[in-house]
Amino acid sequence: MLRGLVAADEELLAWLATLPLTKRQPNLVLAAARWHGVPAPGPYAALREALLRDDGTIRRTILDRATQTNEAGRLATLVPAFALAAGAGPVALVEVGASAGLCLFPDRYRYAWRTASGVHRVGDPAAPELACAVLGDGPLPDGPPEVVWRAGIDLAPVDVTDDDQVRWLAALVWPEHDDRRARLERAVEVARADPPYLVRGDLLEELPALVDRAREHAPVLVFHSAVVAYLPEERRTAFHDLMTGLVAAGRCHWVSNEGPRVLPAVTATGPAVPEDEHGFVFGVDGRAVARTHGHGRSLRWF
Repeated sequence: MLRGLVAADEELLAWLATLPLTKRQPNLVLAAARWHGVPAPGPYAALREALLRDDGTIRRTILDRATQTNEAGRLATLVPAFALAAGAGPVALVEVGASAGLCLFPDRYRYAWRTASGVHRVGDPAAPELACAVLGDGPLPDGPPEVVWRAGIDLAPVDVTDDDQVRWLAALVWPEHDDRRARLERAVEVARADPPYLVRGDLLEELPALVDRAREHAPVLVFHSAVVAYLPEERRTAFHDLMTGLVAAGRCHWVSNEGPRVLPAVTATGPAVPEDEHGFVFGVDGRAVARTHGHGRSLRWF
């Protein structure tokens, strides 16, 4: 409904057109409006007035901040892929586009995978629980991974100990998603107990050296979710080539979780994806193995 209202509002479209192309992201603009007091959910008129009468405050937030959805719920889909890629032994994790690094702690959660034969639970009963509906016959591990080293790369890493930066992560959560907001709060508590090592920089430039550093500790798993979509097409291709080269050289395993048109060479190794289907294609070492819900609610094995 909101999309339709904006699409028909020529004055607001003209205002949005004054933003750099990379900043015209609905989630970023709406989060900035919420950040400055626009009620959400709320009447369209309030949002429209706030943007059209903005004194530059909302615009500065849009230009200075970035969309960094750090959804720990995705771990419920990532952990089975970790086991598929690297087995049950210790691993070193490297996350591309890590934001605050909340997904670097798969060993600190309990998992409840709902399958056709019942619920498969693993992990410490006292840990926060992540639930996921699983379809198809795929591997579900008997426990969380043993992580002996963890690190991430991001252009603008979020300091999980900084209240202002954490509040921005909360602003990016869609206002009707109370469950995700509560999960974010728990994930922040987990990460603050042992803040992750995050490298500021470009993923193509920083990743090879970080992989080699991780290899000093254990077999390496490089993973990412909803990150490569923010790269221009030629850099997506360069990233795919980098990762397939690292995998072929035995330097790491690769778990990708992106939209079906983001890494087409990975998507092409699996069944055709209907044009109207939402969600991500899940890849292990460059081959599609499943489809997942973008926030980790479901996992469908091929």
